[in-house]
Amino acid sequence: MSVPPGICIVGSSGTGKTTFLEKLIGELERRGFRVGTIKHHHGDFEMDKPGKDTWRHARAGARSVCISSPRKFALIRQVEAELSLQEIVPLLGPVDIVLAEGYKKGDWPQIEVCPPGETAARVGRKDRLIALVGDGTAQDELPCFGREDVGMVADFIIDFLGLN
Repeated sequence: MSVPPGICIVGSSGTGKTTFLEKLIGELERRGFRVGTIKHHHGDFEMDKPGKDTWRHARAGARSVCISSPRKFALIRQVEAELSLQEIVPLLGPVDIVLAEGYKKGDWPQIEVCPPGETAARVGRKDRLIALVGDGTAQDELPCFGREDVGMVADFIIDFLGLN
């Protein structure tokens, strides 16, 4: 199984990364691509509901906890250090493209969602930025898309990654 290509959607908190990513996922799925996503989070997080079985298993000391049903599977695993994108991608299963939200210091190509009213790169790695999404006028040599140009961004990603 080959490793699917990926793009990071980066930007400051509150810029609309998640909203834009939701639209982009839908657009790529409508075009027939199987999309996997990875969300980067800086602190601890909780997926289980307190008191539920998997939560109780983890609290009892299990290092890995899975839940499986006929339509879903989830894994929560304690790690000694943060996993890299390359370590996480194989866990996603069969997907054609991976969209990661965050990982602004990562090595993958990045599209930055800029603060409202601006289209100047702020937080992404200059050597990894491939495009900007925002409301303002482009102040950069990078391709710039509006927040509603989801189809054009999908075209750009498909071309950039050679998924035609």
